[in-house]
Amino acid sequence: MWSRRMLLGAGVVVTALLVLQDAPTRHTRPEPRPESVAVGPAAPRPAIVARKAWRADERLVKERPTQSGPVNAVFVHHTGHSNDYDCADVPRMLREMQRAHVQGEGWDDMGYNFVVDRCGTIYEGRAGSIGRPIHGAHTKGFNAGTIGIAALGTFDAGTKVPPALEAALAKVAAWKLKPGVDARGTVRLVSTNDESLFKKGEAARLHVISGHRDSFHTNCPGDALYGRLPAIRDAVASLRKD
Repeated sequence: MWSRRMLLGAGVVVTALLVLQDAPTRHTRPEPRPESVAVGPAAPRPAIVARKAWRADERLVKERPTQSGPVNAVFVHHTGHSNDYDCADVPRMLREMQRAHVQGEGWDDMGYNFVVDRCGTIYEGRAGSIGRPIHGAHTKGFNAGTIGIAALGTFDAGTKVPPALEAALAKVAAWKLKPGVDARGTVRLVSTNDESLFKKGEAARLHVISGHRDSFHTNCPGDALYGRLPAIRDAVASLRKD
């Protein structure tokens, strides 16, 4: 026979089991995995006249555009044209430049990624440059991971650099430089050939926004425009949100 003490003890055990069975089950949730977030440009895309609008001759293009790495630096050029051009004539001037680059220089297409005129209009140069970082033919030894922006005109010492041209140049640079790059800073680039101021394989410490002369034997982009580069770097930095 069950004693009273044994019966009470059994009741306690049964009650404990029931409580445990009815208790909510605690599940350990795994730590949420961070989702990859697409990083957009550090500045908005400015208005750009596409190649179709200025009627680039796509039959001249020898090879499809090659995608380069993220844009770590910008090289500023001038084109050598007279400065008194009518901005309405720029599309024709660009077509002539494209022919000169392909048929005269032997390049696959126009060398510059973008061209800006004295009225502040921005034009797409080498095909594909609006949508992707495209490998250009603008700065020997340093075309990979950079873009070339050409100011339409000649900007030797004593020449007035049009504010609209300067502002357009800054807008393109601010938009195209990859996020996190200090527009006022420097970048380490490695030369890919022996035709620049640096031997093939040699590392160069250059401004993030450099003039063509910083890496090549040339006066480009002219003393006047080269002297404006510090102000352009400040303008680019002010346009970016990084």
